Amino acid sequence: MWDKLALILLIIGGVNWGLVGIFEFDLVAWLFGGAASIISRTIYILVAISAIWCISFLFRREVLPADA
Repeated sequence: MWDKLALILLIIGGVNWGLVGIFEFDLVAWLFGGAASIISRTIYILVAISAIWCISFLFRREVLPADA
């Protein structure tokens, strides 16, 4: 559950950064009243925490079923 939530937040952050890079448009800031609003800052922080969480994906070993 946490992995999926982290990936969803990371996708939101990636799309937002893509919009900033291509169109100079910050969707999160636009939706929630500016980049300095508490809601926008909270979303930015959650995306950053999700990115840190997803770093662990690089070091995980998938557990395979016994009959695989």
